Amino acid sequence: MKKITRHQMRENAFILVFEKLFREESADDILELARECEDLTVNDQVEQMFKGVLDHVADIDVLIEKNLKNWKKERISKVSLAILRLGVYEILYCADVDDDIVVSECVKLATTFAFDDDVSFVNGVLGSVVRGLKA
Repeated sequence: MKKITRHQMRENAFILVFEKLFREESADDILELARECEDLTVNDQVEQMFKGVLDHVADIDVLIEKNLKNWKKERISKVSLAILRLGVYEILYCADVDDDIVVSECVKLATTFAFDDDVSFVNGVLGSVVRGLKA
C-alpha cells in the first residue's frame, strides 16, 4: 500500500464520512467498496478516522450543535457536516495533532469541497469548539 500524507488521510476519511451520510451500508461495506474501486487509498489510519467518527457521532453532533449560532444541524450542508464531524473527532480523540492544525486542515477541505460561505462557517464552528474545550 502506498504511503500517503496526513492531509490525504484526512481527505480520504472525509470522503468516506460524507458518503456514509447518503448510504445505509455498514462502515465495513463502505470501506470494502472504497478499496475495490481504488479511487481512495484506505490505510489503517483512514479506516480508524472514518470508524472513529461513526463510533462517536452522537457525542460529536452534540458538540457541533452546542457551537452553532442561529443554526440547526439539519440546515448544515452535507459537505460541511462531514468536515465538521471529522474535525471534531480529531480535536476530541486524536491527541497527536494540534487543534489549530485540525481547524486549518478542515478549512482546506471546505475550500476544496464546499461553497465559499461554508469555509468561514466551518472555521467559525471548529474555532468555537476549540475555544470551548480550552475554557
